[in-house]
Amino acid sequence: MIELQVSKGLAVDGRFCFPSTQGSIRIGRADDSEISLPGLSVAKLHCELRCGKSGWILMDSGSLSGTRVNQQQIQEYGPLKSGDQIEIGPWRVSVMDVELAGAHHTSRMARPLPSSLATKEHHTSPQIGLSDHWSPAQLREALLKLRVALERRKREWSNMTDQALRAETSELAERVASEVSELSAGLRPAFVDRLVAESVGYGPLEPYLADPAVTEIMVNGPGTIFIERQGRCERVADAFSDGQSLRLVLERMFSPLGRRLDESHPMADGRLPCGSRMNAVLSPPAVNGHSLTIRRFPERPLQFDDLMTSMRLPPSMAGYLQSAVRARKNLVVSGGTGSGKTTLLRALATQIEAHERIVTIEDSAELSLTHPNLVCLECRDANHEGQGAIRIRDLVRNALRMRPDRIIVGECRGGEALDMLQAMNTGHEGSMTTAHANNPRELLGRLEVMVLMAGFDLPVQAIREQIAGALDLIIQQKRFPDGTRRIESITEVCGLESGKVQLQTLVEWSGADQDYVLL
Repeated sequence: MIELQVSKGLAVDGRFCFPSTQGSIRIGRADDSEISLPGLSVAKLHCELRCGKSGWILMDSGSLSGTRVNQQQIQEYGPLKSGDQIEIGPWRVSVMDVELAGAHHTSRMARPLPSSLATKEHHTSPQIGLSDHWSPAQLREALLKLRVALERRKREWSNMTDQALRAETSELAERVASEVSELSAGLRPAFVDRLVAESVGYGPLEPYLADPAVTEIMVNGPGTIFIERQGRCERVADAFSDGQSLRLVLERMFSPLGRRLDESHPMADGRLPCGSRMNAVLSPPAVNGHSLTIRRFPERPLQFDDLMTSMRLPPSMAGYLQSAVRARKNLVVSGGTGSGKTTLLRALATQIEAHERIVTIEDSAELSLTHPNLVCLECRDANHEGQGAIRIRDLVRNALRMRPDRIIVGECRGGEALDMLQAMNTGHEGSMTTAHANNPRELLGRLEVMVLMAGFDLPVQAIREQIAGALDLIIQQKRFPDGTRRIESITEVCGLESGKVQLQTLVEWSGADQDYVLL
């Protein structure tokens, strides 16, 4: 079996699944090709895939423009493996999955190419996630009609609220759905909801954005959506109708934020109105199609008392952390991606006294503190002219002029680490931040590198003195294989000795008896 995804430019046009018994797959401009691709630079028989004992082999058929695999011109290449990129004129054929004959395979495949790229019907597979009650063609045709109707009335809706826009769109969708042949009356309400969601909403993501149990949504191209529940990832049946629908949803998410997301700036971060953090990468940098990752936060943020239940933190250890915050110790929460660093930082910040003034600085505001004397600062990307960018470093330096008692930086990942350390060393005790690192010792090395990223040629000894003087505690957070997130260790920074920052582990998690050990 081999699964191929065909795309042109930013749009994913379709997927094919061929069994190993197929023997050969012809790719070219000819109508009788298994995959027919139009274009002057595509030969009638451009190349051919053949399945042998070692796997699928790609052979160029003497085409003038040639065939490229992973940006290299080839005459023969193989065996093909998942992730290989085949370039045929303006077309890109991505190898999504590949198996030898007789191998067990249970995954479901996505949509065929549109009619303009016709291939034999028995060589295609149904689209992932679309309802079994209507076909992808019906949905695509109805969406096209609805988008045309929306465009005609665009000026009338310029000042409408989201609720009013959805109501008007529902009326248009009802008319479009009534024209869809072979669609039963019982299925029409669900079909209309799908049309409205993909036209003016967030498409198939809407039910997961509304589900409080979902903590992460991951879109790996229009045909593949994963979600995380209770720390475990699972693939869902829903999918976007095509790459264009996904691109339109991304535009609806990022346009209100003033964040650039286009061919010249294909990556962007942002925050949904509900507070969820999101990151998007457009194709072609995202090889499998446009990518979207949404980190959702609970409606009720984790409170300090919840640490003892959600993270199995003993009362004595929770009391120690509370005392450290109120004693104005400088803290760094360290850990890997998705380990719960921001959640823990938010819980710790709730223990700051009400009379203290806090300034928070983040890429995308997500701490959502309720402190009475709070200023929240957020970064900003450059505009279309490349002007107006506001970086974390700029905000940290500005925060020093705002009479803060404490500065909380959502995450240090670059030169802002130098400004953060200087703030901790100049009268802003009790400041906090997070950073990516596997353990406390690696965190120190990362901080040294981040300080050097500020652009100053500082000696390592001077950087280590800054780190040793600024930090008091390193709290290591970890996500375990079962999906749970908890504090792995609490480490004290004891100063500088013989040119090396000295660390002392106070408490660590014991995986054997599932308890904390005081060292």
